[in-house]
Amino acid sequence: MTAPDIKPWLFIVEPYLGESLSHFLGRFRRANHLSPAGLGNLAEIGAVVARWERFHFNPRPSQQELSAIASVVEVDAKTLAEMLPPAGVGMQHEPVRLCGGCYAEIPCHRIAWQFKETGKCDRHNLRLLSKCPKCEARFKIPALWEDGCCNRCRLPFGNMVSCQKLAL
Repeated sequence: MTAPDIKPWLFIVEPYLGESLSHFLGRFRRANHLSPAGLGNLAEIGAVVARWERFHFNPRPSQQELSAIASVVEVDAKTLAEMLPPAGVGMQHEPVRLCGGCYAEIPCHRIAWQFKETGKCDRHNLRLLSKCPKCEARFKIPALWEDGCCNRCRLPFGNMVSCQKLAL
């Protein structure tokens, strides 16, 4: 057997319901010690993984690209497509937003938080946060959310719910 015939052994990461593709890809990459380029190379789709992690979906990922990533992460391509914004829904790339209440329940970034028309959490009726309420640092892209807390002051995302304001 030659080196190119060896398939890598990867840890499987289960997606959360409503999770953003950015957050899922970051969790998968960390579990397997991969860079965005490394994951793109395994799937044979090139550098698009880094763009997707920053919510740059123009052009929208093709079915072929999603199938290629699905074969590596062992998640159905249809499930990966559900981690993208629906066709015709505008995305807000920055700032990255979150609901501390939702994050405390299920520790993941929801794709719906980045929709342009979304300003509040439908579940908790709270305004979404776009920066840490303690130190005011903007949130990094969800693919980099390694510890579930502010990158600067380390306040856990789940604890930020106490600082969120009710949506009117």
